[in-house]
Amino acid sequence: MTEEHDMANDAPETAGATRSGFVALIGPTNAGKSTLVNRLVGAKVSIVSHKVQTTRAIVRGIAIHDNAQIVFMDTPGIFKPRRRLDRAMVTSAWGGAKDADLIMLLIDSERGLRGDAETILGGLKDVHQPKILVLNKIDRVKREELLALAAAANQNIAFDQTFMISAENGSGCDDLMNYLAKTLPEGPWYYPEDQISDLPMRQLAAEITREKLFLRLHQELPYSSHVETEKWEERKDGSVRIEQVIYVERDSQKKIALGKGGETIKAISSASRRELSEILEQPVHLFLFVKVRENWGDDPERFREMGLDFPQ
Repeated sequence: MTEEHDMANDAPETAGATRSGFVALIGPTNAGKSTLVNRLVGAKVSIVSHKVQTTRAIVRGIAIHDNAQIVFMDTPGIFKPRRRLDRAMVTSAWGGAKDADLIMLLIDSERGLRGDAETILGGLKDVHQPKILVLNKIDRVKREELLALAAAANQNIAFDQTFMISAENGSGCDDLMNYLAKTLPEGPWYYPEDQISDLPMRQLAAEITREKLFLRLHQELPYSSHVETEKWEERKDGSVRIEQVIYVERDSQKKIALGKGGETIKAISSASRRELSEILEQPVHLFLFVKVRENWGDDPERFREMGLDFPQ
C-alpha cells in the first residue's frame, strides 16, 4: 500500500480478456462485511470490531482472481440513523451501492431478515444493478434454516445468485470469487496489480488506532470518538514517526481514553504500533494524544477527514 493511489489502466499481460469492476457490499451493521472484504482481498484493508457501526466511510479493497480485478467497496452498515454522523454513513452506503457494477447483500444468518435487513431489502427494489445474496456465518445455523432464509430473501428481491459462506473461516468464499471473476464486465484493470486498497496510509493508520480504541474500551467509550493522523515523518534510520490525535467530546471521555496513569492509552498505542509496523514493514514510533473537541460530530472538517459528505 502506498501514499499515492493513481488509477492505472494498463492491465498485466495475462491470457484471455481481463475483467474489472466495483462490487458494493451492503448490509446491516455487524453482518461481517469488513471481515469478508479482508478475507477476499487476503490482507487487512478494513478495520473490524464487535461494535456495530465500526465502518464509517467506504473502504475499497482490491483483489485479483483469475483475469479479473475485483474492487470491493466495504460500506457502512445500514441502520436507522439518529445523529448527523449516522445519516452521513447511511447515505454513503447507499451511494456506494448505486455507483457499483454489482451489489452484494450480506446477511447475518443468525439474525436473518429482521429489522434493518428487511428495510434494506425494501431499499434495494429501487436499485437496478445486478444483485447477489450472501448469507454469512452459515456454520452457526442449521441447513434447513439457511434454505428457508434464502427463499424468503429471494421472494423480496430477484437475486441473480445466492451464496452461503463463512467470512471467518473462508467456507464458500472460493465459489463466490469464481462467480465475481466471471461476472464482472470485460475491461482493463483500474489499479496496479500489487495495490490492495485505495486508502492512503495516513488514513489507514488512523483507522488501525480507532480499531484498537474500540477493542480496548468496549462499551466504555461511546461512538463520539475520532482518530486523525496529524504528522507522518519518514526518518533517516528507516523508521517512521507518526503522531495521531484521538478526538472525544467531553473531559469524562478523555479520562476514559487515557486510563489510570495513562495505562489505557499506552495499551492502545502499543497494539496499534505493532500492527502498523507489520503493515509498513518498518519500525514505527507512534505518539497518541487525546483532545476534547465538543460536538465534533457537527464539524464539516471532521466529516471530510472521514471521507463522508456533511449532511445538512
